Amino acid sequence: MAVSKLFGAKIKRREDPRLITGRATYTDDMQISGLAYAEIVRSPHAHARIKRIDVEAARRQPGVVAVFTGKDLQGVINPIPTAWLIPNADLKTPPHPALAVDTVRYVGDGVAVVVAEDRYAARDAAAQVRVDYEILPAVVDQQQAMAAGAPLLHADVPNNQAFKWALGNGEATAAAFKEAARDGVVIAQRFLNQRLIPNAMETRSVVARYNSGSGDLTVWYTTQNPHIARFLMSVVTGLPEHKIRIVAPEVGGGFGSKIPFYADEAIVVFCARKTGRPVKWTEDRRENYLTTIHGRDHITDLEVAARRDGTITALRGKTWANLGAYLSTAGPGIPTILHGLMLTGCYTIPNLDYVVYGVFTNTTPVDAYRGAGRPEATYLIERIVDLVAAKLTLDPADVRRKNFIPPDKFPYTSAEGLAYDSGNYGPALDKALAAVDYRRLREEQKRGPRNGKLLGIGLSTYVEICGLGPSSVVGSTGFQGGLWESAVVRLHPTAKATVFTGTSPHGQGEETTFAQVVADELGLPIDDIEVVHGDTAAVPMGWGTYGSRTTVVGGAAIVLAARRVREKAAKIAAHLLEAAEKDIVFDQGRFYVRGSPDKAKTIQEVTLQAYLAWNLPPGVEPALEASAFYDPTNFTFPFGSHVAVVEVDAETGQVALKRYVAIDDCGRVINPLIVDGQVHGGLVQGIAQALYEGAAYGRDGQLITGTMADYAVPKAHMFPTFETGRTETPSPHNPLGVKGVGETGTIASTPAVVNAVADALRSYGITTHLDMPLTPERAWNAIHGQRREVKAR
Repeated sequence: MAVSKLFGAKIKRREDPRLITGRATYTDDMQISGLAYAEIVRSPHAHARIKRIDVEAARRQPGVVAVFTGKDLQGVINPIPTAWLIPNADLKTPPHPALAVDTVRYVGDGVAVVVAEDRYAARDAAAQVRVDYEILPAVVDQQQAMAAGAPLLHADVPNNQAFKWALGNGEATAAAFKEAARDGVVIAQRFLNQRLIPNAMETRSVVARYNSGSGDLTVWYTTQNPHIARFLMSVVTGLPEHKIRIVAPEVGGGFGSKIPFYADEAIVVFCARKTGRPVKWTEDRRENYLTTIHGRDHITDLEVAARRDGTITALRGKTWANLGAYLSTAGPGIPTILHGLMLTGCYTIPNLDYVVYGVFTNTTPVDAYRGAGRPEATYLIERIVDLVAAKLTLDPADVRRKNFIPPDKFPYTSAEGLAYDSGNYGPALDKALAAVDYRRLREEQKRGPRNGKLLGIGLSTYVEICGLGPSSVVGSTGFQGGLWESAVVRLHPTAKATVFTGTSPHGQGEETTFAQVVADELGLPIDDIEVVHGDTAAVPMGWGTYGSRTTVVGGAAIVLAARRVREKAAKIAAHLLEAAEKDIVFDQGRFYVRGSPDKAKTIQEVTLQAYLAWNLPPGVEPALEASAFYDPTNFTFPFGSHVAVVEVDAETGQVALKRYVAIDDCGRVINPLIVDGQVHGGLVQGIAQALYEGAAYGRDGQLITGTMADYAVPKAHMFPTFETGRTETPSPHNPLGVKGVGETGTIASTPAVVNAVADALRSYGITTHLDMPLTPERAWNAIHGQRREVKAR
C-alpha cells in the first residue's frame, strides 16, 4: 500500500472558497420559471382527532394557487415507509400518512398544504385554514407510554410498543452476576440520554418540478442520500424510478437529520403534479424544531458485575427508546443494531443480557443524529466503568487498561457478535494521559479545591462501528438496502479528471480528500481533478453519506476505479514504449521502462493517445475511464481515548471545561486538517449534550424548547482550544486502510465530560448521580443537597 505525497498532506478544503464567500447554491436559492411556494398547516396539538377542515377562506386569499388536505392525498401518496425492519423483534409499522386524515399524533403533524405565488401569500393563507380538533390525552415519556391505561397512538400497537429487541446470553450473564454479588461488586444505575435537536445550519428545503408531457420529475432537496431518496420517492408517489431525478445541491449540514425520507418531500411533489407548477417549500427554524427528526432519547437501567481487581465480567440492562409518533426511515435500527451491538465497547466483557423497547409517543419522530446509537452505547459503558473504578477505589485509567481487548486478539469477536477489524487501545490512552499530565492533575486534585473550584478529570476510551456495509450483513439486520458504493473515474483527452461518486458529501471535505486519493493514484495535479456528486442523473447508484462511510466505502470504490484506469494506461504506455507491460514502472505521473527512467511517457501523453486511438495495443479500447463497485467485507472500528479537565464552581454549580485532549485512531489519514475539523465539530456536539443541550416536552406534548431562545445551542467561546492527536492502526480489509472519523468526537466526548464533572464532585465526597445536561442548577443541587461545604484552599 504505497503512500505518495498527497496522501497524508495538509491541503485546505477546495470547496470552502465558494461556501464562505456566498457563491454556493443551496436548495432555497433555486429559482425556476413559474415557481410557486408551499406552506404546510401543522397541528398545534400533540394528539387530537380531526373533526373537520375548512379550507375555503384560505382558497379565497390573494395569490393562492391551491389548497390540499390529507383526503386529497389518499390513494395518490402512499404512507411514508421505514427502511430498517429489524428482525425477531415483533416490529409494528403503523401507517404514516403524509398529511394526517383523521388523527394528529404530535405537534407539527401536517394536516393541509397551501400553494401560492409567493411564500408570504402561502403563509397568510395557511393561517386561514380552520381545523376543528377533538383534543386527546397525550404521552411523551416512553416508560409512561407503555404503562397500562396510557393513551394509544396507534390502534394496532398495544401499549405503544413498536418492538422488543433482545441480545445476549442470559444464563451465563446471570451466573456472572451471582458470582460478583458473592465475591466482587454489582453496581446498578439509571442513565438518561436526553433528546437532542440536530440544528443543521440549513433547514430542510424541497423544490419539485414535474413535466406532465414526459412524466419526468426533478426534485432538488436537502438530502444526504439522493439515490435512496429517489427509490423512496418512487415507492411513495408511484412514479417510475427512472423518471425521477434527485439533485442535492450544496447541503448546509445534516448530522443525520437529512437521511430520512420525510412526508414533506412527498407533499411538495404532489403539489407540483396537481398544480402543474414547480413548487418550493423551505421550513423555518420553528418548523425545523418541530418536524425534522430528533436524536437520542433513551432511558436505560444498567447493571455491571465486576471482580475486586476491576475485571468486568458482565453487563445487563434495559433501554426504553423513544421513537416519537411514527417510525422514521432508520428509526428502529438506531437503538438496536447501532446501539445494542456496541454496548461492551473496547473491553473484553464476555457476558451480556440486554433488551431494548422501542416506544411510540406523542413527540417528533426520532432517527439518526451524529453518532446514531453509538454515543448512547459509549455513554453507558464509559460511565459504568467509572462507577466500577469509584466503587473499588481504583484509578479509572487502570480499570480501562485491565479490561482492554489485547492487540494480539484482533480480529476480535465481541460478546455482541461483531468482528472488530483491528485495534491497539493502550497507546492511545497513554498518549492522551501524557498530553494532559494525568499524574500531576491527580496530585493537584488531592490538594483540594482552589478558590472554591473543584477539579475533575474525565476519561473516555471508545470504539465505534462505522464504514457502514457490508450489504449482506446489514441486510440480515433488516436494513432495506445495500451499503456498497460506486465510482467512475474519467480522464479527459487533456488528462483532466472527473470523479463521479455515489456518496453525497455535505461538509465532510470529500471534494478535497477524494481528489487527493485520485491525484496520488494517477500522478495528476490535484487542481486537475473534479469531484461530482449529488445528482442521480449524473452519478452512478450509491447509498449516500452517513455512518462515517463516505471515505471508507466511497473512497475505496474511487481508488479501485482509479487503479483500473492506471492499469489500462500502463498497457498503452508499454505499447508506446515498445516494452513488456511487466517492465513498466509508474511513479508520480510517469510511466517508464524499469532500469531506463529516461524512456518514459507522462500520464498526459498516454491519455491523449488513448483518445486519439492511433496506436493502441491489440484488444484495448479507446479512452481512459473505469468504474468500480465496492462492497466491504466488514465494518471498520475506529477507536481512541479522550480526556476532559473541568472545574466546578462550588458556589454556583457552573462547569468550566478547561482542557480537552482527543487522541483518535481512524486508520490511515488522508488529510490531517480535515480529520481535525471533523473531530472538532464532533466534540462540540458531544460536549453540548453533556453540558447544555436537551429537548423538553410538556405533559401536553408541547415542545418547550421550541426555539433557539429555549434550546441551548452552544457558542464557540464556551469551549477551550481542542488538543488533538492520533495513533494509526490501519483497517486490514479496506484498500485505503482508513476507518472513518466523522462521528468520533461526538461519541467520545459526552462521557468524558460527564465523567470529569462526576470526578470533581466525587473527589469531595459528593456521589449524587446527575443526568445530562449538567446544568449549573443540577451541579449546585448535587453539591448543596449533600450539605457539603467546600472551602477554598
